[in-house]
Amino acid sequence: MDATTLIQTHRSTISVPAVIAILAGVSMVTLDISVANTALPTIAKDLGASDASVVWIVNAYHLAMTAALLPLAAFGEIVGHRRIFLCGLVVFTLASLACGVSAVLPVLVVARIFQGLGAAAISGVTPALIRFLYPAHRLGRGLGLYAAVVGVAFTVGPTAASAILAVAHWPWLFLINVPVGAIAYGLSLRSLPATPRNDRRLDTPAALLCAAFFGLLLLGLGEAAHGASWLPIAVALVLAAIGGAALIRREAGRPAPILAVDLFRNPIFALSSATSVCAFMVQGSAFVALPFLMHATLGYSQVQIGLLITPWPAVVAVMALLTAMLADHIAPGLLGGFGLLLLGCGMASLALLPQSAGTIDLCLRLAACGVGFGLFQSPNMKSMMSSAPHERSGSASGIVAISRMFGQSLGAVMVALCLSLAPVRGAELALWVGCASALVGSVASFARLLAASPIPAKLTRP
Repeated sequence: MDATTLIQTHRSTISVPAVIAILAGVSMVTLDISVANTALPTIAKDLGASDASVVWIVNAYHLAMTAALLPLAAFGEIVGHRRIFLCGLVVFTLASLACGVSAVLPVLVVARIFQGLGAAAISGVTPALIRFLYPAHRLGRGLGLYAAVVGVAFTVGPTAASAILAVAHWPWLFLINVPVGAIAYGLSLRSLPATPRNDRRLDTPAALLCAAFFGLLLLGLGEAAHGASWLPIAVALVLAAIGGAALIRREAGRPAPILAVDLFRNPIFALSSATSVCAFMVQGSAFVALPFLMHATLGYSQVQIGLLITPWPAVVAVMALLTAMLADHIAPGLLGGFGLLLLGCGMASLALLPQSAGTIDLCLRLAACGVGFGLFQSPNMKSMMSSAPHERSGSASGIVAISRMFGQSLGAVMVALCLSLAPVRGAELALWVGCASALVGSVASFARLLAASPIPAKLTRP
């Protein structure tokens, strides 16, 4: 049975074990983005490390994941998305085991780097696998389920970490991935579909330039967000610019570049990507600025803040399932446009939150933001994936993931900048910047209604 027949068979049945395997992998990756943050003080004390050095437990994961996303997504088009996903599960699971048994900080940081590489392999090809699992008329539902799981995992990450630390030592934050990863691998091995492969070779120098570009870019933005001195920030950003320019020059005219500039010639894909960056910039800025606002203005404790922010991601998870059905019948540009318009209004309402605001008032404003973000997320992913040719699904999948991470990083940097410019009212200023970003994203989303970008027939597959 050839790859096309396998895809059509899986599409007609939508293998439940395959969906469970994919979502289990995504859950682990999303949880591990935040669970380590909660345990940093404990890990620093246990390993005898300084607070400054232990931050690399988080940074190593983010940098490795960001740097490897697009190269691994592009490699999936060559060797098959299934293989990349399976390799990602193996690397992530073994790295989690190494994290759990690490006795010194350098070993833990190296293990986190490999965890990030595994996470990049999983995240980079997940939307592409979902595209091959679901028929076109139900793609919105598949991506909506994916968005819902990401939203739930993002919501419960800190809470789950606190619960584990209440009954076990910090290594179990990582060791718990081992049985989950093994189960996901077993299900994936039996049920994931084979996907078509492109007859080309991976451009290794281009892959390294791409990894350097995004890794250094995120490093520079991260250093700026943490208030580092200007020299390391400038060095990282300058080197990122050089690497990016070299990458674009090397890949000029190539039919399938790793940095998928060819896909951005499609107006729908380009506008959807811009919408994604704007929306996740709002999310990134909000989840960094809101704790400052809620603590300084409203007087909530850290524990209370963690609980009170929950309505936003919880509503996003619910809306992802609801909009999944709508996305198959209503234009993503329309849903995303209205959603980001509502998100902008929600951000404005949070920026105008009075000191006398009660808990219910705050939760309603946060829920409104969640509804707006939820209206955008699933339809936007469907727009990005369906506007790319099937043979470029890996690259489109990578852009989906990198847009999310880049937008969140930009949001965190904007909060740091606002807090430095206005120490007293910096959090409010950051929320207004987020409001503006949401409105820009809304305009970009509505613009898709005017853009026509059919995929050329010769590039499509049945």
